[in-house]
Parts: sequence; structure tokens; C-alpha cells
Amino acid sequence: NIGRGLIPVRSLEPRRSGQLKIRGFQIGYKEFGRPDAPAVLLLPPWQIVHHRHWKMQVPYLSLFFRVILFDAPGNGDSERTTDPAASEFDRLVAYGFGVLDHLNINQTSLVGFSRGCSFGLGMAAHTPERISRLVTISYAPPHYDKANFWDPRRSYQGWEKRNVHYWRNHYRDFLDFFFAQMFIEPHSTKQIDDGIGWAEATTPDILANTTNLPSLKPKLSLDDIIAAVSCPVLIIHGTDDQQSSSTHSQNLAKVRPDWEFVTLEGSGHAPHLRDPVKINMEIAQFLGVPQPNRRTWRRSMSRRTPKALFVCSPIGLGHAQRDIAIANELRRLAPELHIEWLAQHPVTKVLEANGEIIHPLSELLVSESAHWERSAGEHQLHCFYAWRNMDEILLANFMVFLEAVRETPYDIWIGDEAWEVDYYLHENPAIKTAPYVFLTDFLGWLPIDRTPGSRDVFLTTDYNAEMIEHIARYPRVRDRAIYIGDYDDLIPESFGPGLPLIPDWTREHFEAVGYITPFDPADYADTQAVRDRLGYASDEALVFLTIGGTDIGEFMLRKAIDAWPLIHQARPDARCIAVAGPRLAPERLPRHPGLDVRPYLHNLYEHLAVADLAVVQGGLGTTMELVANRRPFIYFPLKDHCEQVYHVAYRLDHYRAGRRLNYHQTGVEALAEAALTTLGADTGGYRPYDPGGAARAAKLIAELL
Repeated sequence: NIGRGLIPVRSLEPRRSGQLKIRGFQIGYKEFGRPDAPAVLLLPPWQIVHHRHWKMQVPYLSLFFRVILFDAPGNGDSERTTDPAASEFDRLVAYGFGVLDHLNINQTSLVGFSRGCSFGLGMAAHTPERISRLVTISYAPPHYDKANFWDPRRSYQGWEKRNVHYWRNHYRDFLDFFFAQMFIEPHSTKQIDDGIGWAEATTPDILANTTNLPSLKPKLSLDDIIAAVSCPVLIIHGTDDQQSSSTHSQNLAKVRPDWEFVTLEGSGHAPHLRDPVKINMEIAQFLGVPQPNRRTWRRSMSRRTPKALFVCSPIGLGHAQRDIAIANELRRLAPELHIEWLAQHPVTKVLEANGEIIHPLSELLVSESAHWERSAGEHQLHCFYAWRNMDEILLANFMVFLEAVRETPYDIWIGDEAWEVDYYLHENPAIKTAPYVFLTDFLGWLPIDRTPGSRDVFLTTDYNAEMIEHIARYPRVRDRAIYIGDYDDLIPESFGPGLPLIPDWTREHFEAVGYITPFDPADYADTQAVRDRLGYASDEALVFLTIGGTDIGEFMLRKAIDAWPLIHQARPDARCIAVAGPRLAPERLPRHPGLDVRPYLHNLYEHLAVADLAVVQGGLGTTMELVANRRPFIYFPLKDHCEQVYHVAYRLDHYRAGRRLNYHQTGVEALAEAALTTLGADTGGYRPYDPGGAARAAKLIAELL
């Protein structure tokens, strides 16, 4: 899965984890957050899933609470066993208290999902002084004597598949059905895939002994347990739950009218995964997330300094450079505007070098760059799957964004490919409290496997369709949608079977401002003057090797360095500068005569402006900076990276710029030959670049202030 974007993702690593033997069985647990914070125990549901089903809650709750979770025997980090005793109701209650005792936690709040709600009720009834609050999500009373579960059937249709014989012979088909019923909301492919993956960590025989056995019943009846609960309880249930009818929660609320009840219209069985923002906010409010220490309130008609929050994508330093250019133009139009940045490394390195103000909550953001680096292989990164697989990172970072705007009433939110902000605002339009601007240079996931009916085609089409439906349903969410490029730069393909063409749809929903560079090419037209300023000799042929803001291009950089001795032999007047960038240690790279290896270079575009040759990755930022300054370059799109393979390559072809090479088909000798041919090549055929994009974007944004 390396390079395919399919490696396991963790938005937050546990502060502590381990295994305990409780009532005869090994129980795995994890702990997150500050040890001195109030405790929250996230309970296990039925063992068809494990603790990872809480992945959308753990990072956010860990900002405020000491978060504990554990697995029941049969899945996750706990013991695999077919012993039914391991799943007895009262024993499951004991596991929870055993974990709390081990961690010296005297009192905790509880959050349960599905069958786990019953275990939470059991804990609250058993030792009420230790349970301060309880949240139940999609309450599902356990099955102890379901008819026909143990008997063979003549047919297995629908819920008839909930049968031990069907599980043993057709487990995967049952999982497909089960999780399709759990996630009935459209565009739930990722949640379904996750659920199936978690269920494949156990077996049919283990699951069979966790349910539909009278021996598993609690000593007290559920009615008595419910009556004995004395702590405040919040009940949450979706109206479209196909696995446990919302009538179960309605009945709870009737029996206990003192408990709070939140109905989620249109939600299915697992809203904590499908509607995580709403669930996180409900849990936080009920458990008592503290208000920020510093808060600001404004009278609606008061005179004030306008404030903007700029969210900048960390995937590629080109975002940071162009966003700074936009910010500078905004300040010309609105000199009083105060801009703060919610950003992460390596973008923060660029922002700091330019004297920008970084929001203090930026340090809480989960690194997207690190995830992309872990997902990459040898010059290979399936960017769609890598992006799809970091859903919990995007949610964690969106919750940080919400905290930032909760503290400060900004006058405008600006997001440059802030996909998490854009997606979750459309999923939760009611939480928008300021004008919002979305910027991007890239529209439309395109499949790498173009075979009709392939998984790539199906998934990319589904994700594109969801985005299109978001915009159609809630056009008010984006007050401005700005395409960083010209409409002619858009690849003439559709968003997928049955969906519109990318250029046609973009013309209707985006305003194109042209590509944005952080400089005016006219300032670099006098190459010799720039060389003098940067300390480069006039008589040396300058070759730059660079990979951008992550270490994903290390393999390409090494191959280019290996080709350098051949280039230098043919061109002894040449000098090579390899730029490792902000996330690759320069000492990891080899050295050769005539080669300088440098770390991050601030304003790299200035150096590339005097290059006689640049060898770069296929990212849009660096390549378009080379286009703007009309420099010769070779670029290597990352394999399976649909943006670089399709979108960027099409745009560069449109500019008649750059020489595209395939990394996996280009050896060291072939690269050296291509470099010698391209070094100092005539760039008069490049299509002219139209500067002024930053000013045009700033004008559109300033109209909202």
C-alpha cells in the first residue's frame, strides 16, 4: 500500500496504552489528552468494530479531556476468544471499571455508541458516584435470544443474513450489507470501507459468541438499570437509523423524561462517523468544554479593525507564497485589515519569514504533510487515496478551526484549498458565522485506473458528485469561489460518468483570476542583476534541483544528483544547487564536485529566476514560477498523483512549457542527456504569463469586507 495512499492513519497517537487482565480476559486500552483533565471513557460497542470507530472524536475531545478507550474481547487490542463469558453484560461493565481503576480514575463521563450505550447505562447504575455524565449515541439494546440466529435458513435476504451459518460462509457479503445499513447516508464509501476493515480484524465465530446468547444477560433487567441511573444523560439518535430504530431512544426518553434527547434528522446509525462535527459539538457542550480563556465580543455597529483568518493548505509551498501575495494586495486595498493565519509546517516557515501572524492554535493542527510523506512510495503517491484516507486528520483540523473562530469574531474566513473547512462547512452550513472565500487551482478528482467501472472511477466520481451536490444545495456557503488560473487551463474532462465537464461547471461556479505568483516577472527580467544580488557568477550555467515542501521527492532528487557528474563532465562551466527543502535533512543527500546541497531557501523563486535549468517535481507552484520567469525546466510528475499527472501537465502543455519525464522510465544517463539538451534551451515558445492575479483575487475578497 506504500505509494497507494492506503497506509494506516492516526491523527493522534495515544499518550499511554497497554493491556490488562480483567475478569480473566486481556483488555487493550489507550489514553489520550492531559492526565490532569476531566476523564471521558469512550465505550466499546459490539465487537464487529474496534476502538478506531471513535477516531473522529478522540483528537477533539483530547483538547479538553483525558480520553480513555478500550476494546471488548474479540477485536482491536483485546484478546481474541470464542468464550461467550468474555461478552457477558456484567463483565463488560467490569472491564470499564477495571480500566478506570488501573489508571487511578475515580470519576469519569461516559460516551457509548449502539450496544455500548447499554454498557454505559450499566456502569452508571452499578456505581453512580463514579459516573458524572453519560452520552448515548444510537442506543441499541443487546440481542440475547434473537430468533433463527443459530438455525440454518432456506434464504438469506436482508437482515436474514444476521445468521451464524451465513457469517461462516459469506462473511464479507454480510459485512457489505451490514455497513451499508449502518451508513445509509449518500457518499459514505469511506465509512463503509473503514467498517469492513475493522470487522475483518475479528472472525465470524468470535462474533457469534458475543450475541444472541441468554447467558450474556445482565443480572438486573435493563429496565431496572435505566431506573437506577442518577447522572445526567444525553440521548442522541438519527431518524433514518436502519440498524436500531430511533424508537429505542424515544422510549428511553419517555421512561426518563429528565434526560436530554437530540434527534438528528436524516442521520443513520453512526452519526459520530458520518456527522462528526455535530456529534463532537453536542458531546462537548453536554460534558462542559470550557470556554476559551481569551474571548472577544463586538457590538454589531461598533467601529473596529477588520480581522481575517487565512487558512493555508500545507501541501506544497506554492499555496503559502501565493497567499502572501494575496494578503499583501488585500492590505493595499484595506490597510487596516488584520490577518491571522491558521497553518502548519512547512507553511509556517514561509509565513514567519515574511513576518505574518500565526494563530496560536496552529500548533494543535495535525500534520498533513507528514501523512502524505508516509503515504508515498518511490516517486509515487496516489493523492486521491492519500486524501481520502486522512479524513480523521481533516476533521481534527476543522475542529481546531472551529475553536479559532469561537475565540475571535473574524470578519472574513479565507481558505486556500482548505478542503476540511470547505467540506465541513457544507456539511454543517448553520455554523458559518462570517463571509467565506474558497480558493483553488485544482478541481476534479480524476481516476488513475481509467477502466470503466473500476474502483478508481467509482470513488472519484462519487467524491466529485458530493462536492457538486454541496454547491448546488448550499450556494450561500461560499461567498466567493476563486479559481487560481484561467478557464483555458482547466483540463477538458468530466467529473465522472453522468457529471458535467470540469471547465463548464467551473465557469458557472468560480471566478478565474489567472495564476498567482508571489512576484512580478518584470522584477526578474534583468537576470544578471538578480545573479549579482544573489551571489551567482555571470559565467556559470546554473542548474537547480528542487522538490518542494515535503520529502516525497527525495528519490527524484537523488536520481538527479546521481546524474550531475555526467552533466558536469559535459558542462564543466555548470554549477548545481540541490535544494532539500524544509522537510528533508540535507545531510541525507550525496555530495559531488560542483554540487552544493542546501536546506530550505526562502523565496526559492528568486534563485530559480536565474536558472539555466531546473529539475523539479510536477507540482504546480514551482513549475508555474518557472513559466512566469520563462526558465527551461524538466519536471517529473509523481506516479498516480492525478493532480500532477493530469491537471498540472495539461496546464503546462497549455503554456507550451517544461519537459515532462517519467521518473520510473528515466535512468540516470537518460536524465543527464535530457538535462544537457534542456540546459539553456530557448523558452521563447512559452505562452505569455499574465501577472496581476493576486490583485484580482484581493479585489474580489475585499468586496466582502
